[in-house]
Amino acid sequence: MDFFASKESLTTIEWILRGIVSFIFLLLTAKLMGQRSISQLRFLDFIIALTLGNIIAHPLSDEELGLKGSMITTIVLILLYVTVTWLSLKWPFLKRYLDPPPITLVKDGLIQFHNLSKARISIDFLFSELRKEKVEDIQKVSLAIWEPGGTISVFMDTPYQPVTPADMKLETQPFTISRPIIIDGTIDLSLLQEIGKDLEWLHAKIAFTPANIRDVILATVTENENVQVYAETKKKRSPS
Repeated sequence: MDFFASKESLTTIEWILRGIVSFIFLLLTAKLMGQRSISQLRFLDFIIALTLGNIIAHPLSDEELGLKGSMITTIVLILLYVTVTWLSLKWPFLKRYLDPPPITLVKDGLIQFHNLSKARISIDFLFSELRKEKVEDIQKVSLAIWEPGGTISVFMDTPYQPVTPADMKLETQPFTISRPIIIDGTIDLSLLQEIGKDLEWLHAKIAFTPANIRDVILATVTENENVQVYAETKKKRSPS
């Protein structure tokens, strides 16, 4: 375990071990921080990400810096992060500081210029984000707000919203979604258990197709228990 301590020089094996240990350690700390901090970088997440990156990066490039101290500091910061995140759920003033309320940028087709400065964005950036939402005329926007995560939520005015079957009072089929139950010949047993079926049921469904399970690169199942099989030849099979 000499690669943990600071040394005048490290061997190639010790550098490799430092990299492996640091990689596994970062995976564990990222998991401890939670999925939200990965999918949506908030103010506190940004600070933690920068700090952790510097703490771990230095021992990986300087043999005179020990890895143990960096890992202890990282653990302390993660514990503080989790604590502050939990306290923000209990203390409203802390939540408002870490997750500020959304800022209205456009209301009833009018740009709220005083709020652009609050969000620290330019008019060009606002129009760029509106173009991403396929908005060609800002007067058609009923509401556009700047979210704490740095994204803009756009809501079109009622006359310019897409027509839905409910608007036309049309009868529709229940919503169903296809989920992969076999990938590269491997069965997702947790999904099979979730839909309340067993392996015999799946084998019976596959039996209607020429493919064996080990030859199936993908098979999907819907909520109405229809199984769609794709054989190794990548030719679409008919639903069973």
